[in-house]
Amino acid sequence: MFELSARAQDFVSRTQAFISDVIEPVETQFWQDVHALNQGGDWTHWQWPAQLESLKDQAKQAGLWNIFLPDAKLGQGLSVQEYAHVAELSGRSLIAPVVFNCNAPDSGNMELLWRYGTEQQKQQWLMPLLEGKIRSVFCMTEPDVASSDATNMQATAIIEGDEIVLNGRKWWSSGLGDPNAKIIIFMAHTPDPTKDRHHQHSMVLVPIDTQGVKIERMLPVFGDYDAPHGHGEVSFNQVRVPISNFIGGAGQGFEIAQGRLGPGRIHHCMRCIGAAEKSLELMIDRGMSRKAFGKEILKLGGNLERVAEARVAIDQARLLTLYAAYKMDTLGNLAALTEISAIKVVAPSVLEKVVDMAMQIHGGAGLSQDTPLTGFFAQARALRLADGPDEVHKGMIAKLELAKRGYTQNRH
Repeated sequence: MFELSARAQDFVSRTQAFISDVIEPVETQFWQDVHALNQGGDWTHWQWPAQLESLKDQAKQAGLWNIFLPDAKLGQGLSVQEYAHVAELSGRSLIAPVVFNCNAPDSGNMELLWRYGTEQQKQQWLMPLLEGKIRSVFCMTEPDVASSDATNMQATAIIEGDEIVLNGRKWWSSGLGDPNAKIIIFMAHTPDPTKDRHHQHSMVLVPIDTQGVKIERMLPVFGDYDAPHGHGEVSFNQVRVPISNFIGGAGQGFEIAQGRLGPGRIHHCMRCIGAAEKSLELMIDRGMSRKAFGKEILKLGGNLERVAEARVAIDQARLLTLYAAYKMDTLGNLAALTEISAIKVVAPSVLEKVVDMAMQIHGGAGLSQDTPLTGFFAQARALRLADGPDEVHKGMIAKLELAKRGYTQNRH
């Protein structure tokens, strides 16, 4: 079921070699440079080290660019399951997804424009994103409502003549601090009494320099601003854009969101598995290279059992994620709803568990920025909220299981 074609295996091999030979030797210094260039929350001066463009150029020349996109002309034409193996490898590095132009939220935004955008929207925004010339932002979560229920959304996108008028406040908008961020995808309520509750929301393209768009602040995650990418709070006050800036038309926001989130969850989950593999390797190497009480640390207490538990958990998560990808490729997103929800619960939790073990074995070093472990841990904990909280995904799984037995879930 999961056997790769020769072409897909070639991508996996070349990605593995590129990460090992090009990225890993410079990554520690790269992140030191990032932290030196971007101190504190003053996002107006954030910047990437110049080395990033060199790494991206090398990735382009190696044919490892836009690998996520299934379009054979604009991307590399890999299926969801085939790309999943590449995504796992890129998850071993905190910078590899950016180097390959396969990073969130851009990959999801690019796939959204590829699937639902007009030709004008593709030429104006998709092509520069695919070329790596600009970055993008996705604005959905709001500070004043429980955003786990997207129908709570208070931001509005109201049609007035040939314009859309946008008002509202969003936060945890990833990529908002990036100096190359040029376009926002804004999801908002477009009231229409003739439509059901899931056809009253829209996605709108908003250039970041449009009048009325104001970046209020950047939000730290565990005390780190994730500069120069950033996760920000942004307000929209009487922002006006042409009606042609609707993606897929008014009221299509939820339908488009499901199309965007399905493949994106596979990407996130496989990156989590790659990060978990890297964490386990670091855990073993650290635990076998240091001694306490006359033994290697890994041989003390229940540490060997923890290694075994990590291996079992990682492999289980990988198989479940690949199965979800297989169902998406062969039967479509709707047929894989249970599996997509399941992997969103499982993969970040597995990463969180394995990283926690690795941090414990590293002692104080595990809490520092000398290893990627703290970055992996923040990634894992954030992902348990970022694409919807665990509870929402578990609720979906339970609802689908009840439906198999002919029961419906009553709403109160």
